[in-house]
Amino acid sequence: MSAKGKKITVSVLLKIVVAVIVIMDVYPIIWMFLCALKEPTEFVTKPSYALPDAFYLQNFVDAWTKGNMGTFFFNSLVYTLIALVFIVILSMTIGFAVTKMEWKMKRFFQSFFLLGLMIPVATALLPLFQVYNRIGLINTRTCLVLTYIAFGLSLSIFLVTGYMRALPNELLEASVIDGCGIYSMMWYIVVPLMKNAMVTVLVLQFFYKWNDLLFSMTFISDTKLKTIQTGLLYFQDQFGTKNWGAIFASVTISVAPMLVIYAILNKKVIEGMVAGAVKG
Repeated sequence: MSAKGKKITVSVLLKIVVAVIVIMDVYPIIWMFLCALKEPTEFVTKPSYALPDAFYLQNFVDAWTKGNMGTFFFNSLVYTLIALVFIVILSMTIGFAVTKMEWKMKRFFQSFFLLGLMIPVATALLPLFQVYNRIGLINTRTCLVLTYIAFGLSLSIFLVTGYMRALPNELLEASVIDGCGIYSMMWYIVVPLMKNAMVTVLVLQFFYKWNDLLFSMTFISDTKLKTIQTGLLYFQDQFGTKNWGAIFASVTISVAPMLVIYAILNKKVIEGMVAGAVKG
């Protein structure tokens, strides 16, 4: 076989492998959505791969109301958005301080924040539970938001500092010469140049916080304060029997925000990750 023939063969094989991987990733999502549109009798009378006879939207109504998915969705949205605001602000300011500012012990604090990447989450559960219990924060929104912020900062600072190093110091020095203070520099110079990095942090942390199950199960037992992932875990108890249509509808509701956000912002995420890996 000629070199050109080998190249074509390798290209075809790679495309086949990529196509198989895409099908393996996409098919479960499509199957889940189609199952969410089936009537209850279709799960008994037809095979699982069969298409729904019609769009039975009552499953989504049951999941949202009877299954309390509306409450769980709102709780997750509140916890996640509040945590994201603080994570972005703190990671940006800390990343700027440990990369572009000169002050004593900045290396120590940079290493201190990055140390959080090496701490297993499970080892912190019991100490955190004891602390929250003693100060009366168990079963409150505050304990979950604080935990999300604390465990989201290490990775966010790591990503932001990688991008910050690519910013030319000459640009910041020129802004100081023109009369910019530290806060004006952050708002008018650094933040506009860090949009891709900010989007990367927002999307990654949104996925982590939205999908959290461990912290919400440990610190929240009140049904009115549970997150969407915890609600899914106990979803069948809302009906007493396995209402498969409503179960698939609830899973679809929990997955939909992540799919929408990634579909809209995936290009920015990739740009942010690549830019953060390039040194200036």
